Amino acid sequence: MVEHLDLSLVALFAGWAMAGEVQDGLAADGFGDVRFSDGFVFQHLVEGPVTIGVLAERLEVSQQAASKAVADLERRGYVARTTDPSDARARLVALTPRGEAVIAAGRVQRAALSGRLSERLGPRRIEAAQRLLGDVVAELGADAAVSGRRVRPPR
Repeated sequence: MVEHLDLSLVALFAGWAMAGEVQDGLAADGFGDVRFSDGFVFQHLVEGPVTIGVLAERLEVSQQAASKAVADLERRGYVARTTDPSDARARLVALTPRGEAVIAAGRVQRAALSGRLSERLGPRRIEAAQRLLGDVVAELGADAAVSGRRVRPPR
């Protein structure tokens, strides 16, 4: 079925399929309003609150675009804005308890998916696939972005 596709497409489609499974699991967990793209913002808030300016810089978008994303996440209850105690003019963006809960639920869903795939396909094959794709990430120089929580979609 996918034998005629090259590695980049197979990896992409596998990633989409797995992301879809995780999204379905999150919806079942009560997070039906969370979107895959929200993760690009969440990854910058896991370590703690940041300003809109810092968030925009890390996302490589304008402050207006970052503010729009934050307003949407705030409306859905995943983040909150507060005054920066060190600069009353600046606003910090932080995960709310709901934001932290969806991140935890995502981790549980990804672990469960890995377990199901390991049972069906075999743990050695899963480990080999992880090693191969990890090597591809490193070979293409994207490992620093992954380890530094600076993953973003391609332009």
